[in-house]
Amino acid sequence: MAVIQPGSWRTDKSSTQRGYGYKWQQARAGYLSKYPLCVYCAKAGLTRAATVVDHIVAHQGDMALFWDRSNWQSLCAPCHSSTKQREEARGGGG
Repeated sequence: MAVIQPGSWRTDKSSTQRGYGYKWQQARAGYLSKYPLCVYCAKAGLTRAATVVDHIVAHQGDMALFWDRSNWQSLCAPCHSSTKQREEARGGGG
């Protein structure tokens, strides 16, 4: 889980205020149903169920980018918590 940095667009906002309410949960479930495998694992030749819908490019509160399904990818929790976080720390991806 990412730590919210002081001054971040996420500071002092609940997950629902950031867009992750009921509508997101429904969209997330539908997306994972359609794309059930982790894309990072697939690139490594592995097959692992995805549990996270990740924003490829960080939306940083931009709701148009948040809801842009072409900016979504299915990831397993380990890839989201490790590989994706390292990419973001280097300034790549979302």
